[in-house]
Amino acid sequence: MAQETKRDKFVRLAENRTNKILDTLQLLGNCSNQNAYEYSKKDIDKIFNAIQNQLNETKKRFEKQDSKKSGKFTLD
Repeated sequence: MAQETKRDKFVRLAENRTNKILDTLQLLGNCSNQNAYEYSKKDIDKIFNAIQNQLNETKKRFEKQDSKKSGKFTLD
């Protein structure tokens, strides 16, 4: 069997992990039913601030990798 390339490995893992995140967010959305749950705007803000902060940090990790590769100075 052919050895998995770095790209193939990235695609496989990134797709699986992204789908897990999306599924979990959908489950979190199920908590929005006010007939079954009680929550405040403050609760919702705390939840989504935490999610957004982690999302921003994770995205920075990818952007940091990109900036290392294109960080050479040139006058052209």
